[in-house]
Amino acid sequence: MTIFRVDADVLARARFGTSQLAESVAALSILMRPRPLPWHQAWRDTHLPAFREYLADDPVTGALVAHAVSPVWIADFLTVPPAHSDLTIDEELVELATVSDTRIRADLERVRQPLPAQLTAPGLAERAVALVRWLWDRSIAPEWPRRKRLLRADVVSRINRLASEGWEGVVRDMRPGMRWLGGGELQIDELPQERYNLRGRDLAFYATHCRGGWVSWRLPHRFGIIYPVTGIFTGAEDATPRSLVRLLGAARAAVLQHTAEPVSTSGLVGATGMPLGTVGHHLQVLLEAGMLHRRRSGREVFYWWTDTARALVAGSTST
Repeated sequence: MTIFRVDADVLARARFGTSQLAESVAALSILMRPRPLPWHQAWRDTHLPAFREYLADDPVTGALVAHAVSPVWIADFLTVPPAHSDLTIDEELVELATVSDTRIRADLERVRQPLPAQLTAPGLAERAVALVRWLWDRSIAPEWPRRKRLLRADVVSRINRLASEGWEGVVRDMRPGMRWLGGGELQIDELPQERYNLRGRDLAFYATHCRGGWVSWRLPHRFGIIYPVTGIFTGAEDATPRSLVRLLGAARAAVLQHTAEPVSTSGLVGATGMPLGTVGHHLQVLLEAGMLHRRRSGREVFYWWTDTARALVAGSTST
């Protein structure tokens, strides 16, 4: 298992935030995986044809992506944690652009050898930057304000946990296999890896729309943990059927649309932009109407559709 050894100073300096590069790399991973999570499916279906066309037009980039992303691994050169939270994509891509071809090939060879002939071409970092920029501009930037609200809601929720439950509460359910062991040890996953001493180093946590998350570093001083938020990140409110709006009202219909898969109250606040009290009121009405399941997990409460809600939305969409 991978263990981070930390002390009070590391934890006191630890920060939470978002990374536009991590969001873009997560999008790349979703497009490369054959079986996305249910709340990623619609987004993947929308953008997959253009993504495949992009790779077909550039065999070098196609080979680079095929070797850099797998269901269990993302190449290190794509996952360097940002120097600061909430940088722009342009600021983060500056660092990626400086990675040498030799370093990129070394990262790729750690998993699969020999490399194909296409990857002997120069300018691999330039191609990686161009692909990430294309993904960002085409598939993420138009919906970034809404995505960021959802990510921020998760960040706020975890910071609140820190005050009431300590670090054990913060990392609980953050990503598969991750838990606080105590004694200055943070288990990151259950894979047969190694221990890292982070004393005197910087540690950051980045909420991202991804499947399982990953660990990133720029040795020796910078470490990051990218973890998933649960939710639908397409513009669901724009697709709310008119008949559903007439029945429930625009705000309540939007809340219902965002609960197709389990989502927390804080996630709904981030996704809809509504105040917490307003979201809570609509959830209570939908619960009483038999439209939602409700379950507590730690200090979070999650909501998702009952069969009645699923039938209602399906009927509204078909009319």
